[in-house]
Amino acid sequence: MPIQAISWSPSGAVRIIDQRALPEAEITRDLESAESVAEAIRQLQVRGAPLIGIAAAMGLVVGTRDIRTAPRSEFLARVAELSDLLANTRPTAINLRWALHRMAGVAQSTLGDGAVVWERLHAEATAIWEDDRAMCRRIGEHGLTILPDGANVLTHCNTGALATGGIGTALAPIYLAHEQGRKVHVYVDETRPLLQGSRLTMWELVHAGIPCTLITDAAAATLMRQAKVDVVLVGADRICANGDFANKIGTYGLAVVARHHGVPFYCAAPWSTVDSSLPDGDLIPIEQRAPGEVTVMAGRPIAPEGAAALNPAFDVTPARYVTGFITDRGLVQPPFSESDP
Repeated sequence: MPIQAISWSPSGAVRIIDQRALPEAEITRDLESAESVAEAIRQLQVRGAPLIGIAAAMGLVVGTRDIRTAPRSEFLARVAELSDLLANTRPTAINLRWALHRMAGVAQSTLGDGAVVWERLHAEATAIWEDDRAMCRRIGEHGLTILPDGANVLTHCNTGALATGGIGTALAPIYLAHEQGRKVHVYVDETRPLLQGSRLTMWELVHAGIPCTLITDAAAATLMRQAKVDVVLVGADRICANGDFANKIGTYGLAVVARHHGVPFYCAAPWSTVDSSLPDGDLIPIEQRAPGEVTVMAGRPIAPEGAAALNPAFDVTPARYVTGFITDRGLVQPPFSESDP
């Protein structure tokens, strides 16, 4: 695995790479409380749908270690309180709530006092992390089938090791293709407004020695028109039962342009990203972030003072534009159903 985005520190804290500092500096931070984990998620120090789920599970562990000797009822009340805190950090990605629901189930079903329950929570958070590593690998293996030798891939935002517990979702097939000696080249959308493509995906790919070229978001359509893109491969933060999915703002436009030019458009995500409770994408809550992420860059204003800015973090791509989903359970192609594959 090229990068370790999250781990337990020797003292038992949650150790993360602070992704706000990349690519200028690789800074690790040890988060000692659930509150600090929640703030790290809000501030995008740790980000990516699978990774924030892992971080939240670990945050529940560090947030309850100081009350391990408490009576069971008091311990479980604290678990519920911290679960609410962590669940409300970001609304769109379903993996966050999926991981916390899994942790809550373990807490409720484990018999014994706070110390016994805490040990099981620690083990479960570690298992969620390890499961994600394995899921990423399986996504990569299934995704290899859509990447011929010499493929030119266009990707959006960051979907690699910095967004997961393993080698990524949409970047996983690329990592494995490179590992096998296949020729693969990646066009990386810079991904406005936070430049998670240029700052994070390019950092990952350069770090791994994978050929890549940074482009502005607006250049993607021209590359497809020039037949320089063989496949578009993106991630997801939530997939509905009908195949509509939410991903970083700008994904919808890519899907429309890819359809127009006959370029296959794939979404890669673990099965935990599927939210079968939502029939379609109109029901996905879309996070609205601060205007300053649009009007300011690297601490410098890039718009006039007082300029209004709209900053949705995600958009929804309708299922009709999706060639297929690459999941840890296999490749799913239309017509989509919540029971697939």
